[in-house]
Amino acid sequence: MAWRIGVDIGGTFTDVALVEEGTGRLAVAKVLTTPPDFGQGVLEGLRQALAGNAIAAAEVSLLAHATTVVTNALLEQKGARAAFVSTRGFRDLLELRRSARADLYDLFQDGPSVLIPRRRRFEITGRIDAQGAVVTPLAEPEVPALVEAIRASGAETVGVSLLFSFLNDAHERRLGALLRAALPGVRVFLSSEVLPEIREYERASTTAVCAYVGPLLEGYLARLQAATGQLGLPPLHVMGSGGGVLDVAECLRMPAAIVESGPAAGVVAAALVGRQLGLPNILSFDMGGTTAKASTVVDGTVTVTAEYEVGGSVNGKRFVAGTGHPIRVPVVDLAEVSAGGGSIAWVDPGGALKVGPHSAGAMPGPAAYGRGGTRPTVTDANILLGYLDATALLDGRLRIDRAAAERAVAEHVAGPLGLPVLEAAARIVEVVNANMCDALRIVSVERGHDAREFSLMAFGGAGPVHAAFLAAELGVPEVVVPPGPGAFSALGLVATDLRRDYARTLYATLDAADPARIAEVVAAMEAEGLAMLDAAGVPADRRALLRQADCRYRRQAYELTVPMQDGPVTAATLSALAAAFHARHAQTYGHANEAEPVQLVNLRLSAIGRQPALTLAQPCRPEAARAGERPVWFDGALRPTRILWREGLAPGAAVPGPAVLEALDSTTLVPPGWVAAVAEHGLLRMTRGDG
Repeated sequence: MAWRIGVDIGGTFTDVALVEEGTGRLAVAKVLTTPPDFGQGVLEGLRQALAGNAIAAAEVSLLAHATTVVTNALLEQKGARAAFVSTRGFRDLLELRRSARADLYDLFQDGPSVLIPRRRRFEITGRIDAQGAVVTPLAEPEVPALVEAIRASGAETVGVSLLFSFLNDAHERRLGALLRAALPGVRVFLSSEVLPEIREYERASTTAVCAYVGPLLEGYLARLQAATGQLGLPPLHVMGSGGGVLDVAECLRMPAAIVESGPAAGVVAAALVGRQLGLPNILSFDMGGTTAKASTVVDGTVTVTAEYEVGGSVNGKRFVAGTGHPIRVPVVDLAEVSAGGGSIAWVDPGGALKVGPHSAGAMPGPAAYGRGGTRPTVTDANILLGYLDATALLDGRLRIDRAAAERAVAEHVAGPLGLPVLEAAARIVEVVNANMCDALRIVSVERGHDAREFSLMAFGGAGPVHAAFLAAELGVPEVVVPPGPGAFSALGLVATDLRRDYARTLYATLDAADPARIAEVVAAMEAEGLAMLDAAGVPADRRALLRQADCRYRRQAYELTVPMQDGPVTAATLSALAAAFHARHAQTYGHANEAEPVQLVNLRLSAIGRQPALTLAQPCRPEAARAGERPVWFDGALRPTRILWREGLAPGAAVPGPAVLEALDSTTLVPPGWVAAVAEHGLLRMTRGDG
């Protein structure tokens, strides 16, 4: 049997998940993340995983990786020295941006920093109009001076975004060819290659992001691919933000496509387990060392958006409009808060308890890890409350200093608030739970969904500890804890498909559009997608081409993305597309006007190479069964609580709360009034005892 391997870098741990094709048998390895050189942790985790499970490199059929390199470069403003070329008169486009504000009433807020400063932004004469016609020819005599200015600026990369290049890319392609010939050591990103879509600022911003992070990503992936090749492993694939893996060449062509590769993998895995259990609607909840991420799976489909900002945050929350750099690429629809196991608890000058946004990370980590941390974190609070054991983490390989956790909470929270230490720890957990409920509400209630119609799938190292509390607050009837929850995002990497997304802008009112023109654009994108799948060696029976369209009512400024039927494009196809838009508009905004004409803006296509199906399974090892008891904090007091080892529970077993189910990679908390049942393949399904 062949094995698939996924590697996910988290804020505290780097996870390696291995799944055997055919049987679904899985294994997990966890090592501490190794900033600033994350590749060291990846290689150490791979070595441990292969050696610990007696797997030869030749038995590995897929190696997939989720990386935070792009996101970290933007958050830390440590990207490449990039230049930017625009149409004359539009040099300051990146600085003018949109009028979106993170806080409508804060008159003193600063906008996100500009990735490329004005001294490295240049212009060239030439103009294409809104119909794609050439108004002013490209001024090629200006190119030599432009080349010298770029060379003198010391730029490592260049982004080029000219007006209306999504309708007519002749000027951009010609300028790109001249720049590439004159600057052979400088990578050139063209907006017509990166994002051939309407909206000049978003197109320019996406191109600038690619230019800013491209060299850093290229160096990282080159080193990592060389190292994994020396281990004898297959070519590296990287998780894309939209829920599919890309090869390295595609990542370097479009670096913005992998800005949220780690969180996307977890949601893909949640959808897979939901299909195994026959659960179409899933609230995906991933709580790791530094952040908690929430997303939805609706009718078995991962929710994806093209409206996304990267590199910004406000009050510990990311993905807030006006805080970052817009990119127009498909991204799994996420809400993320700075609420992880390593999030630091503190008391503000007004005496209010806060948790996050700062995190202890992997170094120094929580106080209890004994690596130099002195500030109290969520993990420290969970240890004091008995939710986490001092010996179970990493099966005892991670030593816990309970006294250090108690000192940190006493000094920085209990003392300032005048509370006993245990009550202070309980308050820390209450605050972080409230923060995470906000994220779950954003992707459910604020997207027009009823949380009571979903199951909460909890994973990440800390997710199953907090899941029942969150489900009770939101009215969610069931919590599912999947196999290997502490490395579940890494499992998503081996369960996902090869995928590339294409888009073209095409204005048309659907009831008057020419189906032949739309069919021509769709056919061109499908030809590109099939060529990519050919190059990747995907067999014909594992290929899929999924069509979508961005539509809106006339006079609306933004679109909704809806599915488009397969087959020949006819008037009936366009009528069905309009009906799908009306339904999506009603779900999203609470109303629709079926008498209003629907305008097509963008056509989208996803070319997918299906991986052979997987069934994820948690092994049951009766010899691993062990039980104990310790005091655990519930309802304002310590209560004697059963402690069980998860791998020792056979399918069909039911564990009423209060109980704690421990494992190598994660701990599941079963509060009083809840029952944890072991389902087929070893999955845990927790429901309230009253039904």
